[in-house]
Amino acid sequence: MTTVDTVLAHAAARREDSRARWFELLRIPSVSAQPQHAQDCRRAAEWVCAELRGIGFTANVRETKGHPVVVAHHPGPTGGGRHLLFYGHYDVQPPEPIELWTSPPFEPALTDGPNGPRVVARGAVDDKGQTMTWLEALRFWHDVAGGPPCRVTVLVEGEEEIGSRNLAEFLEANAEELRADVAIISDTNMWDPATPAISTRVRGLLYTQVDIRAANKDLHSGLFGGSALNPINLLTRILGDLKDEAGEILIPGFYDEVPELSPAQRAQWDALNFDEKAFLGGVGLSVPAGELVRGPLERLWARPTADVNGIWGGYMGEGSKTVIPAEAHAKVSFRLVPGQSPAKVLAGFRDFIVARLPEDAQVSIQVFSMSEGIEVPADSPHVAAARGALAAVFGRPAVLMGCGGSLPVVSQIKEILDLDCLLVGFGLEDDQVHSPNEKFDLACFERGIDSHVRLLAALAEG
Repeated sequence: MTTVDTVLAHAAARREDSRARWFELLRIPSVSAQPQHAQDCRRAAEWVCAELRGIGFTANVRETKGHPVVVAHHPGPTGGGRHLLFYGHYDVQPPEPIELWTSPPFEPALTDGPNGPRVVARGAVDDKGQTMTWLEALRFWHDVAGGPPCRVTVLVEGEEEIGSRNLAEFLEANAEELRADVAIISDTNMWDPATPAISTRVRGLLYTQVDIRAANKDLHSGLFGGSALNPINLLTRILGDLKDEAGEILIPGFYDEVPELSPAQRAQWDALNFDEKAFLGGVGLSVPAGELVRGPLERLWARPTADVNGIWGGYMGEGSKTVIPAEAHAKVSFRLVPGQSPAKVLAGFRDFIVARLPEDAQVSIQVFSMSEGIEVPADSPHVAAARGALAAVFGRPAVLMGCGGSLPVVSQIKEILDLDCLLVGFGLEDDQVHSPNEKFDLACFERGIDSHVRLLAALAEG
């Protein structure tokens, strides 16, 4: 029996212990967006730090301008060789609306599902459960072999759910300490419950708030209607101009830096036989949107988007109040593909709005998040090592897929530490991430642990 086999057997014999530790972390309401949970965020950081110290790491809770980060180091068997950086986050989304949960969001519940038992709790999969997959793998390597098979650094932050707004500064200040050969992140999905995946493309994000102002106060719509400018009418007209009927985004120059898919990439994705009808049916929809001349996976993984995420202004209470509002506001986000510059898209969006403003209107644009899309070379030796490790656990090859969401940390790690990120995730489409009743299938959690056990060995050898 090899060392890897012994570690895997040890992990399999201690499934209940792994689950108990996972539940401990899930019970900490570490909601980074809500000030009342600041101490809970610190408590989660201290919990992770203590666990790492318990398995032989030198670990510390480090301060930022916001929630703290955990940094830990292990020299491996010789103090040299391959150096891996594991990244995760302990913060979670707010649980509201609470009334839609079937069980208390911070009291993990083991329930039955179509794929077997599942754990329901806020953070079950994003990202406490996925972080625990590699933390438990490190634990079992420690138990069997005295430590991981190579040098390992760990970075666990507490602000991913609010845009990792202090992480870049921390990375810059500690770049030499954190630099490694590759960063490993588990915060993405598998292709399906039986098929592992490595995400080699991640879209970037530009998230803005548009504020349009006209009169110096709300106006009576009877006295001023027909004469005074209505900012809500103006804003909705501008936002309506963003796309044509075929779903193409009409900001000049928006597609200048968007590459076309290679024939090989298109053929690989077509071979996945993605069922868009079932994908939409699961959320109560039936008709695709977006650029309709493109294929479904291309739209999800390789094409940029523009979406209005929220819009408000004027009177929104019960009953009626006949006003022409002085202000109108909208949240507008863009998912960007590798090659697109968020700064250039922002400038184009600003020009698009300004060109449509009448004389009495003023606009301001707030920017809440800017991150570039990232593509990891599919022929990377790290990807090859991960594919071998995953195939050994799942009995089938891993799919190389895109990720329609955005992980700002991926672009930050690439830009500041000059590291590629290996995105090996174990979530599923139906995990209800950021929604009530978030869950993580127990089989995915356990296979995630086994995958990281093998991945550690594969990357150490590579």
